[in-house]
Parts: sequence; structure tokens; C-alpha cells
Amino acid sequence: MTSIAERRKFILDSIFKDGFVKVADLADALQVTQTTIRKDLTHLENEGLLYRAYGSAMPTSAQVMDISLNTKKRINFKKKLKIGQKAVEMLQENDSIILGAGSTLEVMAEILKPKGRLNVVTPAVNISMSLGDMSGVTVMQLGGILYGNSLCVIGSEAKSMLTNLQCSKLFFGMDGIDPESGAFCATVEEAELLSYMAHISDQVIALADSSKIGKKGFSRICPITDIDILITDSGIPDDARKALEGKGVKLIVV
Repeated sequence: MTSIAERRKFILDSIFKDGFVKVADLADALQVTQTTIRKDLTHLENEGLLYRAYGSAMPTSAQVMDISLNTKKRINFKKKLKIGQKAVEMLQENDSIILGAGSTLEVMAEILKPKGRLNVVTPAVNISMSLGDMSGVTVMQLGGILYGNSLCVIGSEAKSMLTNLQCSKLFFGMDGIDPESGAFCATVEEAELLSYMAHISDQVIALADSSKIGKKGFSRICPITDIDILITDSGIPDDARKALEGKGVKLIVV
């Protein structure tokens, strides 16, 4: 018998894979009642992870929603791990970088291996905790108002600490990225902070699994033309690939 977490992960994986699932098919596959599946779908819809229709469910592809970091981390974890591994490979010896907040960045921090001495600036408290006692890493934790869903600090205090800094790379995640409109997150404050981080970085590197491509959100972080590199997985649609490359974004597909 599968656990509740395993069952809900199977549901989400099926939706992102097929784009549409039926309650009856899920019940058969998981060998549970349709009532159990409906309860799972209600929970996942309340978390902003899917839309329910009569007897079926589909992904929240049109508009991203603000959901908890722990929930985000469970979605497409294997893809996020591969993306994080590729991002770590881009670190140089004695580098100085910015790591934004988010589930993919948290995965990257957990597997990070510095080359020489690495300086890391981050607004994310969980990332600071992951790297704080790592040999060879100096962490600068930005201050400000803590936003609980992303464990990211926001506000003028965080931005003021960046004023005299210059970093080689900004690695950042997002809730959605649209080839025409840009990269998005759920809050204005986080978008403003990331935009300023891009301004003080020599290279802007976006980390996003393919389920986020084509989605938009409430607040735009930056236009596509501000992104130098996008690391994503092989699920990226061909039309999105062509559109992004046409905007000058270098794609790294893992």
C-alpha cells in the first residue's frame, strides 16, 4: 500500500507527464477508491498544484501560484537535482556568487562543492543553513523581512546590503518563465530583489525545470533578454526552445 505522500507524488507526476488525468484511472493505478483520489486532488488543488475538473485534473499551466517551499521541492525532484548538479559545475575557483531562493536553489546548495574559497550571498535562510558550516564557503545572509513560503528575506534592508557588491554569477529560480514575457515569481518584493541581484552580477543564470516553461505569475523578475543562461530538462517544448534561443538565451538541457 502506498503512503499518502507517495500517492500524491504519483498523481502530480502523472499530471505533469500527461497533462491530464482521470479520477477513475488514478484509482485503478493506485488501487484505492475514487473517493480517496478526490480527497487527494482537493488537497493538491488547495496547495495550488493542479486544477480540478469534473472527474479529472490538469496542471496549473496558465498561472503560477504561491505555494510552500517544501511542496515545491517534492515536485520534479529528480529533474531539479540534475539541474542543480549542472549549475554546480559552472562554479569557478574562488568564485563569488548569489544564490536566490526556491526549491531548485535549495537542491543546488545541498550538493554544492566549492573550488577554492567560495563567497555566497543569499536572501534564503535555508540555503545559509545548508552552507553555513561547509568548509571553503563564506556565506553572506541578507537581512530583512522573512517571507515564510520561500524562506527568503525581502525589503529595503536586503537590497541595501547588496549596494557595494559585485558577483560573477546570479543563480536564481522562478515560478514561471515565458519566452515572450520573462521570468516570474509570486511576490513583488522578491521580484524586485532578484532584479537588483541581476544588476550586480556579471552573468544571470536561471534554473527551471520544464514544467515552469510557458507559465506566468503575478510579478515579473526580468525580461528574457536579461537572462544569459537557462538550465532546464529535456521536457522543454521545441517551440519554447527556439523562442528562448531566438532571444539570445543559452540553453543547457540536462
